[in-house]
Amino acid sequence: MKGKTTKNIIVSVVAVAAVVLIAVFTGKKAKQQEVIYETTTVGRGDVAKYVTATGTIEPVTEVQVGTQVSGIIDKLYADYNSIVKEGQLIAEMDKVTLESDLASAKASYQGSEAEYDYQKKNYERNVKLHEKGLISDTDFELSEYNYRMSESAFNSSKAALAKAERNLGYATITSPIDGVVIDRAVEEGQTVAAGFETPTLFTIAADLTKMQVVADVDEADIGGVADGQRVTFTVDAFPDDVFEGRVEQIRLGSSSSTSSVASTTTESVVTYEVVISADNPDLKLKPRLTANINIYTEEKHDVLSVPAKALRFMPVGPLTGKGSVINDCEGLHKVWTKEGNVFTAHPVTIGLNDGINTEITGGIEPGMEIITEIKIMNDKAAKAGPSFMPGPPRK
Repeated sequence: MKGKTTKNIIVSVVAVAAVVLIAVFTGKKAKQQEVIYETTTVGRGDVAKYVTATGTIEPVTEVQVGTQVSGIIDKLYADYNSIVKEGQLIAEMDKVTLESDLASAKASYQGSEAEYDYQKKNYERNVKLHEKGLISDTDFELSEYNYRMSESAFNSSKAALAKAERNLGYATITSPIDGVVIDRAVEEGQTVAAGFETPTLFTIAADLTKMQVVADVDEADIGGVADGQRVTFTVDAFPDDVFEGRVEQIRLGSSSSTSSVASTTTESVVTYEVVISADNPDLKLKPRLTANINIYTEEKHDVLSVPAKALRFMPVGPLTGKGSVINDCEGLHKVWTKEGNVFTAHPVTIGLNDGINTEITGGIEPGMEIITEIKIMNDKAAKAGPSFMPGPPRK
């Protein structure tokens, strides 16, 4: 009997100790953590989906000015940033050799012209004499042959003279358009060779107040891009400025590892060139700047919307404590309100979702205060400041 009483006493002591430990543990936990519910008021705003890309800023019209003759650059009359007019002299090449070639071509032309005139008159006389039988067929045929050959030589010399005159004209280089020089590739005294391709001397942009951005859009995103869509972009040179533009053209083409087609393949990633027009009244956008681009593929303005995270919120039993849940609406899109310890679900229908905000097409009204997320603040965080530690992502 005594042993049984001792056993009961031991069990009672252990039970009391367990209760004390649980009370101490739960008391510490309650003191260490505080549950915070963040809320927002339902209102109207803009919801937009967009595609991101990078591109290069370029002038809308850009002309490379070169020369079709080889020689030495004698004079330069334009430099970087020079404003030029159509037909304005911007460079001259050394003309000594070209003028010599022209003089030689003129001399050859004059000689062949004289020979042609003589042979033509001789042939015309022999035609009449041959008709009267006063010269043999052989003499007539010889005069006709000499006439045809002189005519051919004369035409050849005429073409050579025209070419020499044209080459001399190429030595005077003028601007083909009104614009500004954005690149100069030669110096005075430099020799340029126009053997297989025309060497570029200057690059002239027509109007820097109208620019374009050539962007590389990934193949996964190109399906949503269309002409006329709104574009915003930034450049590192002006990080606080947001520039506006419009999609002007989507350049199509087969995949290739070269840059000669509109779509290119680099390490198995296909991209398409999208041309975006942009006004540049302040001339902040410089040619060749890199632009970080957002192409808005779908936009809705002044619609009822909530933060997307509000649709992901769900009351969690261990955190709500004694709170009750009304109308859980399992399986539907919903937002939650809280009055005291009571959580109420409100089913909603949704529209456009841009990842940050979601359009609400029905189920709630403006002005309703809904829960967006739950956060847990511990004692250390409370003492350190107002920062919050996010709660565990479990339901």
